[in-house]
Amino acid sequence: MEFLDLLWLGKPAWMWLAFIAVIITLLVLDLGVVNRKDHEIGVRESLKLSAFYIFVGLAFGGWVAWEMGREAGVAYLTGFVVEKSLALDNVFVIAMIFAAFGVPREYQHRVLFWGILGVIVLRAVMIGLGAAMVEHISWTMYLFSAILIFTGIKMLMTVNEEQDVANSALLRFLRRHLRVTERVEGHHFFVRRADKATGRSLLYVTPLFLALVMIEIADVIFAVDSVPAIFAITTDPYLVYTSNIFAILGLRALYFALAAMVHRFHYLKYALGALLVFIGGKILVADALGIGKVPPSISLGVTAVLLAGGIGWSMWKTRGDAPTPASA
Repeated sequence: MEFLDLLWLGKPAWMWLAFIAVIITLLVLDLGVVNRKDHEIGVRESLKLSAFYIFVGLAFGGWVAWEMGREAGVAYLTGFVVEKSLALDNVFVIAMIFAAFGVPREYQHRVLFWGILGVIVLRAVMIGLGAAMVEHISWTMYLFSAILIFTGIKMLMTVNEEQDVANSALLRFLRRHLRVTERVEGHHFFVRRADKATGRSLLYVTPLFLALVMIEIADVIFAVDSVPAIFAITTDPYLVYTSNIFAILGLRALYFALAAMVHRFHYLKYALGALLVFIGGKILVADALGIGKVPPSISLGVTAVLLAGGIGWSMWKTRGDAPTPASA
């Protein structure tokens, strides 16, 4: 069993295997037990699932603190909160994607579930590349800082701009190069249909598959700022990856509660933009002052203040507003 103590990305193999075992168990319970049958997930069920995922994520953070020390635990918690906060913006896009493709609410969880599998793989690749860059390229953190500041300023300047998912260039490309059914075919991503001219059985993709692809692409785009944001907090690949995945798992569970009230979080985007500028700027400030890095506890405190302010202001300004449907 000596291989369990072999180091991989700075941590023993058993620590990575323990994390993977927890994630696999959660996914099996999710689709194989709790959501084995397609059904519309209500707000109460969504909140219960999210609370469970948050509990598991925080419990894992407690184990990290016990195993790796208090500073690692605070860094994990900060990364967890930052990733969950930034991923809130992804909820708005997912709601627009489901609306654009007319995905019924009873099938939305299935799309999000398979999307999670893609996120686990894609984030592993991006974080692995980021860790390699941080280790071998001295100016990587300055690049990450520039990305965060640019993205934060852009977010602050485009708060009121809405994305047109239905007419995006990517969707037009997919429709030109794939055979797509006119409507949703149950929970299927692929179906076979007879060609009217030849009678041959041809493989078609359904709108559910297109929605899945669009959600995966959206996650890659959002990862461009969320991954550097966590590297700006800690460069430990284990803490970066585990906090990322636990935060995303919980947010996807919370989607069904948030989708019904996305209009209430309009001003939260200002807080998220300011958060990105702060995280990116602290790298430059810490370097200029020669203090090494800002302690994770300060990053966590500023993050909490910005988010609390953004959520509180949003709730106050949008009180009494009518809800926006999550899907067509």
